[in-house]
Amino acid sequence: MRIAIVDDDPLVRIGLRAILASEPGWEVVAEAGDGDTAVAIAAADPAPDLILMDVRMPGTDGIEATRRITAGGTAVRVLVLTTFEVDEYVYRALRAGASGFVLKRTPPARLIEAARVVGTGESLLFPASTRGIIERFATPSGAGLPELSERERDVLRLLARGLSNAEIATELFLSVQTVKSHVATLLAKLGVRDRTQAVVAAYESGFVTPGQ
Repeated sequence: MRIAIVDDDPLVRIGLRAILASEPGWEVVAEAGDGDTAVAIAAADPAPDLILMDVRMPGTDGIEATRRITAGGTAVRVLVLTTFEVDEYVYRALRAGASGFVLKRTPPARLIEAARVVGTGESLLFPASTRGIIERFATPSGAGLPELSERERDVLRLLARGLSNAEIATELFLSVQTVKSHVATLLAKLGVRDRTQAVVAAYESGFVTPGQ
């Protein structure tokens, strides 16, 4: 996995590089201290697979940088770095296209786990924390969802609960490959890039409600 680190604190970047570069097969290919440079890094050829993005930076912050990166249809995934877990900035970053968030004080092993989960996209990162953020800050828009089959609605409900493809397969008595196919179709119909944005859409449409 090719990784870029974006944080305006050089010491944070040094620490993250040391942790991530120690993982076999992973390479830190770029660093930046601002959002504009992050956007340029994402547009490079070859682009990184994953960008660790600080939310609060001077100039172009991590939210705007994430929005610009993901709006271009790139396959680059963004993992947000934050100081505070329950933070509207984190929700705004998720809504902008980030695939998940991780606290800056996260232990190295958990940071590596987060990078791996976001890099594969097979499940929601830290489901309880991610759902908690979305439940707290999502505001139903009243727009509703596009037309979905009953099975796709079942899959979306389970995605919103934070279940992985394997767990959804078990719940619905389907093969994992069939679930992957349903998830891909669901993301296309919703017009979102990954399962995190699918969960945001589920809450903002009112399809799923807090505490459900």
